[in-house]
Amino acid sequence: MKFFKFSLNSSIKSSWIIIKLVIPIYIIADILYYYNTLSYVSFIVKPFTSFLGLPAEASLSIISGMFLNLYAAVAFAAPLKMSVVQWSVLAVFLGICHSLIVESAIMKKLGVSNLFSYSLRFFVGLIAGYVTSLLPNSFFSSSISNNEVFHKEQYHSLNSLLFNSFENAVILSIKIIILITVLIFIMNFIKNLEFIKNSKKNISKSFSIIVGLILGITYGAGILISESSQLKKQDLFFIATFLMICHAVIEDTLLFVIFGADFTVVLMVRIVFALLFAYGLSKFYFKDNKNDIISKK
Repeated sequence: MKFFKFSLNSSIKSSWIIIKLVIPIYIIADILYYYNTLSYVSFIVKPFTSFLGLPAEASLSIISGMFLNLYAAVAFAAPLKMSVVQWSVLAVFLGICHSLIVESAIMKKLGVSNLFSYSLRFFVGLIAGYVTSLLPNSFFSSSISNNEVFHKEQYHSLNSLLFNSFENAVILSIKIIILITVLIFIMNFIKNLEFIKNSKKNISKSFSIIVGLILGITYGAGILISESSQLKKQDLFFIATFLMICHAVIEDTLLFVIFGADFTVVLMVRIVFALLFAYGLSKFYFKDNKNDIISKK
């Protein structure tokens, strides 16, 4: 009963945050797209959107996702009507490179520098997103439409634009709230399992990665912070690198799947890149066993 009440309260609080965030941002995005005001700022991000095969209008989604959170990114991207491939590319890039300020601060507590966090997530996000855009269409859902591109809706007045935008924003919010509510109950159930509660007593590299992979960088890194002295620097570096590239894969990915991203492609790309970079960088930086890339506190 206590678990249900706690999860319900968390769901209500999250729903209110989503409503306050998604609805106004979606409406603002619709207005900005319709009046073509993004042409004045999209040039800043255009090299990256072009590289990833995304429309220039996705610039606000990328910027808000990188420095705010994925809810804001989804709200800005929702009106674009992108293809399955484009949604999958955006999901891969922002799944790796989002909430940089907050999550880098968390990794900082593990001794990982902000410069390394920002650089790793941005460049790996670009590479992984680009590779995703090159995958054959057969890898994605059969509902892919190569002709589905962004186009402006036609409205007779500002009122009709606002009404239609508000309606779509509410529908989007409901979808996200349903998803988040289900995930909150599932995640809280997992967090209340005995072996999770006792994680600090049984800390290990594989366990930390699994927790971060499912529950996210905040919780995955959180179980490491107070007991990080028990791990070797190389193991700590491997875990931190892996989690920065691949964490909260269920929640983050499903947010984009709502709009058509391919869950399997996004999941596999993030896991493969996380393993490759975590293993490769660990071997490179610690090949002489003298490097001090990560500072243990």
